[in-house]
Amino acid sequence: MLLVASVLAACTTGPSPSDSTGAETTSSPAAFVQERVSDPEGEPASIVASHDKSGLVFQEDNIGVSFESTVLKDQRLDPDRSNLDEILNSLGSPALRFGGNELDRLVFWSSSGEKPNDSNQVVITPDDLKRLKRLIESTSSTVTMGIPLGEFDPKRGTDMAVHAVDILGDSLVGLSIGNEPNGYTTEAVPNGAVRGKGWNKEKYVDQLEAYAEAIHEKRPDAPIVGPDVYDGTWMDVFADSDVKQKAAISQHWYQLYECGSEKVPGRGPEPQNLIDPGAKQVAKKMLGIGKSKADAAGLPLWLEETGPTSCPGTNDTSLTNASALWAADYTLYSATLGVERMGMHSMLGACNGGAPMSLVCDPADHGQSSNTFQGRPHLVAMRLLVPSIGGTFTTTSVKGGGNMSAYTVSKDNGKTLVTTIINANDAVEVGGNPVTMKMPSGFSVDKASQVYGPSNDAKSATKVIPANPLPDTIPYSGPKKTGSASATASPNAGDSELNIDIAGSSVTVFIMRKK
Repeated sequence: MLLVASVLAACTTGPSPSDSTGAETTSSPAAFVQERVSDPEGEPASIVASHDKSGLVFQEDNIGVSFESTVLKDQRLDPDRSNLDEILNSLGSPALRFGGNELDRLVFWSSSGEKPNDSNQVVITPDDLKRLKRLIESTSSTVTMGIPLGEFDPKRGTDMAVHAVDILGDSLVGLSIGNEPNGYTTEAVPNGAVRGKGWNKEKYVDQLEAYAEAIHEKRPDAPIVGPDVYDGTWMDVFADSDVKQKAAISQHWYQLYECGSEKVPGRGPEPQNLIDPGAKQVAKKMLGIGKSKADAAGLPLWLEETGPTSCPGTNDTSLTNASALWAADYTLYSATLGVERMGMHSMLGACNGGAPMSLVCDPADHGQSSNTFQGRPHLVAMRLLVPSIGGTFTTTSVKGGGNMSAYTVSKDNGKTLVTTIINANDAVEVGGNPVTMKMPSGFSVDKASQVYGPSNDAKSATKVIPANPLPDTIPYSGPKKTGSASATASPNAGDSELNIDIAGSSVTVFIMRKK
């Protein structure tokens, strides 16, 4: 069944109705009509969607959410206590992951009522895993669970792992022992270093193997993933370790990480850097490292923690429409590079003052909480990708169009094609671009939907046009073909072809059916 987003991004201004996810909605029009394509001045583009399959599949787990492990204590994970399950369901059946820096610094596991010596620690118990199980059942998600390694305690870690295996059952696809062990000596994260200067890869492997051996003595089939790092050499030592039941190489990577830089183009936390074409080349290089290590180990590559930026204080960048354009492009692009599971890092904090990279946030004032979460722009864009789930990527070419990308998947035994076009040309500068999209013979557009904003830099203004059939008259300002009086979604000169102006600063999804 094709699921289509029909909501607007969270935190938009002005009174409007809301759906059950807390995001703004508009009434559904009778046809797909764009709002911001007047006077398109952008470069014309020619897009060809083919049947030629790459063999790579856009899977349910390619859309996912990573949470700090302390979120396990939040009562609002219970589907009866908030709308979080509804938001997650709007992403299909997203991959869930619990880890992050707080795993090794704040999590204290106890199944016996034991209390930690440090009052700042968050006590996680079997009841918290049972609450998570209810969320998983409501969303049909799979989950990877972090086991703390901040303090070397294999007995406690094994107890947590055993409870996770027994409570979460088949939905548990991986146990990750520690989070970013290559950064254990840094003071640059909250609560600082958890190891001294003598910490290295060899000591990590010794402790990793001790945990894994203890876990497998009790639960021999427990799947282990690792090393949850951004450094390829640590991936090597995980792959070469004696750990049994390895399930995946897990990598972390954020698009914008040079927190002190204001350079454009660059890797600093500026919205323009999210959609600069060079960003994709950096992603290809960095994810290529993980993919090469995974291939060498005969394991899949899971991008367990990622996001638009890892820098603090970049709320404005995360609220921009550029983050929506980036999320759609990056999610699809990483899948074409061979990533089989992805988690956009998130928390359940306040929209104003909470974690800037989080997909979801709480509209209550900072320091307070509510039971109705909202989605940020990059979540809204990812919802638009749900119709592509289960499809096999096919060859899609883009000529012209400036800063534009396109991806196509084939579904339903070749009877359905879904093409996603990311038009990252700024709407303020171009208005829109005339696009000619050629489909395989016999196909026509059944429905289209769109995420858009008034510009790439616009904050809290990302909106959605719900999926609807194309109108009878389609605006098109490009060159007319000989013998073609108007734009059409019907076969033209033997080929299926659509001529249409596509708004700048947008993501547009076309669902095509074979006649």
